[in-house]
Amino acid sequence: MKPTLQLKLSQHLTLTPQLQQSIRLLQLSTLELNQEIEQALRDNPMLEREDGMEDHEPAPDQQAQRADDARSPAESGSDGGGDGGGDGGESMPETPREEPRDNEELGEWMSTSPGSSSPRDDDDDTDFQELQAAGTSLRDHLDAQVALTQLSDQDRALVRFMIEALDDDGYLSQPLEELVPLLPEELELDVDDLQIALRHIQNFEPAGIGARSPQECLALQLRGLPESATRDMAMVIVTEHLELLASRDFNRLKRLLHCQDADLRAAHELILQLNPRPGARFAPNDTRYVVPDVVVRKLRNRWTASLNPDAMPKLRINQMYARILQQNRGSAASLAGQLQEAKWLLKNVQQRFDTILRVSQAIVDQQRQFFDHGEVAMRPLTLREIAETLDLHESTISRVTNQKYMATPRGIFELKYFFGSHVATDSGGAASSTAIRALIRQLVDAEDRKKPLSDAKIAELLGQQGIVVARRTIAKYRESLNIPPVSMRKTI
Repeated sequence: MKPTLQLKLSQHLTLTPQLQQSIRLLQLSTLELNQEIEQALRDNPMLEREDGMEDHEPAPDQQAQRADDARSPAESGSDGGGDGGGDGGESMPETPREEPRDNEELGEWMSTSPGSSSPRDDDDDTDFQELQAAGTSLRDHLDAQVALTQLSDQDRALVRFMIEALDDDGYLSQPLEELVPLLPEELELDVDDLQIALRHIQNFEPAGIGARSPQECLALQLRGLPESATRDMAMVIVTEHLELLASRDFNRLKRLLHCQDADLRAAHELILQLNPRPGARFAPNDTRYVVPDVVVRKLRNRWTASLNPDAMPKLRINQMYARILQQNRGSAASLAGQLQEAKWLLKNVQQRFDTILRVSQAIVDQQRQFFDHGEVAMRPLTLREIAETLDLHESTISRVTNQKYMATPRGIFELKYFFGSHVATDSGGAASSTAIRALIRQLVDAEDRKKPLSDAKIAELLGQQGIVVARRTIAKYRESLNIPPVSMRKTI
């Protein structure tokens, strides 16, 4: 063995930083893209937003200061690098501020000043929209009712203790025996005292609060209704036969209650009007809004996709820094690199939206019948078909359709919603799984509630329309639509 030299030619794929950034931006959602751009705006002074820049133009002295900061150390002088921070601080002295008061005094002042807002600077990032959106919680609602009761201080404290033990739905999930050890021993309280406090809570609004089971929750709500034969029958069903009602065993219920169909139907409708989760309406409403990337409209009898301008970030190169770089070529290497990065980002963002638009228009062209007639007209579509149509890789189509949304006259849909598996038909064609789900929904909505359709019957009806679907497939699609089985859909 001895060392030798060998020449070999080979080819391999290398992803440049620009291509890596393009792929990463393509798979980001609109929210993630905005976060990426915000980070780039903070890190790269060569980037700026187009919207509102005229109203925030820096003053001439600030422009001169920024220009001096952007110059290279060689041009600014040897002393500029070490004293730059101190000079900047002297040219812009801090505004004298009042010394803050003691923390306890400040806290007392804030708590005893109703309607007054807390001291804050102009740069405070407090989101007042979130503060305004915060509603009254269940515990605050119950505490307000406790303040109106004529109870002793100890009883009020005990009621508030029980309120803290309720869950978000308003139920008391812990047994009273487990709550007794949590109380101070010197008070010498027992289960009976907690039971009395719980009774007070169960008289509060909303009705059904403080229940320990669904049966008790519904019974508490029924007790607050006017007396009637229907209410009495509903009370018996709730307290003794709720499981039979849940399983829709109406024949057995009629035998046990010795009633007619009309009486049982009236009691059932009354129970359906009750709320098994009385505290749920006080839960925080976590609403998430989707900003569509593409908008679809019908123009000149043709469905056309266009980019949503609200989802497109408006960026440009900072002209001031560009002029500084042009005047000082070769001496500002850091700015030159940041300028190149800014150009890459602008190009890749534009390429991202161009690709989204191309893919969206191809989807619209393939699913024209959906936009005209709805889900029942959805045709089976795969990523490979769109990739072959646009001469793109299938992985690119997958990145584009993930977390990208399209606003249509029929609603807002994720791009991958338009892709689905297919089921064979008798004519040799194929039907989309989305269209089959829509047909199942139509059949269930039109069925006789006294004799609902079974999965086998639905498969038979679809077979009469030329769509061959197994019963197991019908059950899978029905469960995905949150449609209960036939036994749970039966009514009196």
